[in-house]
Amino acid sequence: MTELNAKTVLITGASRGIGAAAARSFARAGANVALLARGTDAIADLAGEIGPSALAIPCDVSRWMEVERAVRATVTAFGTLDVIVNNAGVIEPIDTLAESDPNAWDGVIDVNLKGVYHVARAALPVMLGQGSGTMITISSGAAHRALAGWSHYCVSKAGAKMLTEALHVENGDTLRIMGLSPGTVATQMQREIKASGVGPIAQLDWEDHIPPDWVARALVWMCGSQADDLLGTELSLRDADLRQRIGLA
Repeated sequence: MTELNAKTVLITGASRGIGAAAARSFARAGANVALLARGTDAIADLAGEIGPSALAIPCDVSRWMEVERAVRATVTAFGTLDVIVNNAGVIEPIDTLAESDPNAWDGVIDVNLKGVYHVARAALPVMLGQGSGTMITISSGAAHRALAGWSHYCVSKAGAKMLTEALHVENGDTLRIMGLSPGTVATQMQREIKASGVGPIAQLDWEDHIPPDWVARALVWMCGSQADDLLGTELSLRDADLRQRIGLA
């Protein structure tokens, strides 16, 4: 996609799953990629695989100062910041509200919701200053439906969805802002859900989940002008018409 040549894409949760697949897809499209994650070895290995167009930045998105430094490092390295993929997310520990650990519950909110805010807040001055940019939040069906054992995840994803809508209301005249709800994806998170045995998603077989590459291809597609009619919305890969538009099997 020529629209991404020499552009800079910052991806959170880039050490595995959707984030790692997205990094590879954006790099193949000609973009520079900043890889943010707590897993330092994994993002270093991925940056080495991709080459000079990749920068590994150890970062805990729940910590504002680390995110602010990561955004500065990205701009220093590549000169611009054109796309944000707010992908970092956790779900463990899965537990009922009555049995939940307050500190662990807070930790999920810190990553899944406050992390989205931290990245958006750090990136906004850069993108607004250059007069362009795309921000994409990885959403979930859990943002729309409560599931037993998932109170922390559902609340955090619902909050992130509303935060993305607020970003569009405030900045949609200048920036391209969207959400993407991929459905269930064959990642480590699904292994954690399966191991918990809690709820209907845990009953799914591995073959029921879509590959991370589908989500990565959708993210690249969303950064092009062909997705301009969807700005300000949450796209769902459960939508067969959307999958056909993107070119997914």
